[in-house]
Amino acid sequence: MKLDYRKTFLIGFGFFGTSIMWTLYNAYVPIYLQAGSATFDAHGEVGFGLGAGLTGVIMTLDNVAAFFLLPLIGVWSDRVWTRLGRRMPFILALAPIAIVAFILIPVTVQMIPADLSGQVGQLGTQLALFMTTIGLFLLAMAGFRTPVITLMPDLTPSPLRSQANGVINLMGGVGTLIATLGSSVLYRMGRIAPFAFGGILMALAVVMLLIFIREPRQLAAAAKEEGMGALRGVKRISPEARRSLGFLMLAIFCWFVGYNAVETFLSSYGVSQLGMSTGQAPLLMGVASLAFLVFAIPAGYIAGRLGRRRTIILGLTVFGVLLLVNFFLRSASLIWPIMAIGGMGWALVNINSLPMVVDTSASDADLGTYTGLYYIASQLAAVAGPTINGFIVEWGGGNYNLIFLLTPAFFALAVLCMLGVTRGEAKSSAA
Repeated sequence: MKLDYRKTFLIGFGFFGTSIMWTLYNAYVPIYLQAGSATFDAHGEVGFGLGAGLTGVIMTLDNVAAFFLLPLIGVWSDRVWTRLGRRMPFILALAPIAIVAFILIPVTVQMIPADLSGQVGQLGTQLALFMTTIGLFLLAMAGFRTPVITLMPDLTPSPLRSQANGVINLMGGVGTLIATLGSSVLYRMGRIAPFAFGGILMALAVVMLLIFIREPRQLAAAAKEEGMGALRGVKRISPEARRSLGFLMLAIFCWFVGYNAVETFLSSYGVSQLGMSTGQAPLLMGVASLAFLVFAIPAGYIAGRLGRRRTIILGLTVFGVLLLVNFFLRSASLIWPIMAIGGMGWALVNINSLPMVVDTSASDADLGTYTGLYYIASQLAAVAGPTINGFIVEWGGGNYNLIFLLTPAFFALAVLCMLGVTRGEAKSSAA
């Protein structure tokens, strides 16, 4: 069997579009929320003057929404069939809402009066409008994500899902790069320009899916089965498979909490421990992200040779050991190759985790349900990770070098959980 790269890249346009919009959202929304605060120099940008703590709470709302909505939408889309398929109706219904709300985000900011003296009430009204807008965006994106991601296992045979997931993540990485590199140029054209650019690219991505992707009709009968219980797909599998799935979800939670420590605090470590400039420090994570992007497709093929479970354990071990070495060395020169090789190790983990979850299912009729289960574990880690890691670093007296103990510790817990995983390898093409 060979992967249909043309079809897989077309499926990847959905992840490409969402990555662009998330990158721009995460880049600008925190600035809009904090601009105007006495402790935040926004260089003339208008905003709502909120503190860092409240801004952090607002920026985790997407993970909270995703935690509840992604599994529900996954189950629902498994049980729906229209002439457009199971996933496409959700994509076509939710994507326009997300796009319009996304473009309206800078519009609501632009309505903030330049002189706020005596206009606190008006600022509060604008903040309420701003929060309503991003609320609509977050809800639509949370509901949109599971159907978009589930298109990959829907249209890809089990033995090829790791390779296909590598392609999908490559497309997402390209979207992130485009948004990162183009945002500053576009922002000089106007506050709305980057958001309009992201919305247009998302719209084009959805049009590409609508024109070129056809969902397999053989799943129509399964989709029309009565019942929508969230545990229906889990009850289909054996007790041993459910036990394995539980260990796998625990492992996913642990490794995402561990990765969050590095992702969140690596720049702070570079500035406080290595003496890097504020502009240079974020490049440390950029090196890991670029290595992940380059290694995304090879990671899928390595899993095809070694098996997904062994490949994930290998990636966790390599990345964890390298970070542990850096805890003792604190080397400004070695941290660069460590993060580059670590990014490759992370690709071995991340590329193969979703295929393992969906291939634990008893039937392809439940792929949306199992994609939702994957996101329960990953989004719970996204909500809990910053709090867990932040308090530990604070307990250590603000010693950011602790992240190089935290991440290997959570990776080690993930490896222990993976030892209990007995399902999720690629199924035979006949299965």
